[in-house]
Amino acid sequence: MADLYYIEDDPDIASAVKEYLEQKDFRVTICATLAQAVQALKMHVPALVLLDWNMPDGRGDSMCQWIRGNWKELPIIFLTVRGDSSDIVSGFQNGADDYVVKPFELEVLHSRILALLRRTGNVSKQYLSCDGIMIDVNRRTVSCHLEEINLSVAEYQLLLYLMQNKGRTVTREKILEQVWDVNGNYVNDNTLTVTMKRLRDKLSQPECLKTVRSVGYRMEDTI
Repeated sequence: MADLYYIEDDPDIASAVKEYLEQKDFRVTICATLAQAVQALKMHVPALVLLDWNMPDGRGDSMCQWIRGNWKELPIIFLTVRGDSSDIVSGFQNGADDYVVKPFELEVLHSRILALLRRTGNVSKQYLSCDGIMIDVNRRTVSCHLEEINLSVAEYQLLLYLMQNKGRTVTREKILEQVWDVNGNYVNDNTLTVTMKRLRDKLSQPECLKTVRSVGYRMEDTI
């Protein structure tokens, strides 16, 4: 099931699109303001964004630019009443991948979404996230609320392994095996303790990174 964010302030339109697409096996999150969308995107990157142009707290073209500046591969479809050729051209110039003018048929919208995802794939798999901490797996970068964090190789591998197992408790022994031993670096238990302390310090002591006493660690969303 692919995640989809729909940035739309009209509750009737948003509800109709959400109901239809969820019947087509999408998980749809409605953002009634651009501010809500910004916070949602900081926490989790979906497979695709549907974006209205006229929002109560700003313009969709500015939002499109902001998304494109942070997630170059994230597919964006404008869904708007603004159907003039100049608006459509502006939408594409600001980073949209497709442009659908209201009113529209839900079946056509669904087909456009599927076509775009066939071209781009599910880019959300590129991004692992937990409470605003995000790993771009392709670029091997880490950010906290969109601020890039510089990690050592060991710190990055540790965070990556915990993110890949988000919601599950992983033992210290398993972490040592997967982060160090598998690369031929056989270290003692204290190395994990020191690396974890440095990682937590760099991430400003995140609540989502939990110690399971006498067992290991677990990452889970708390917000």
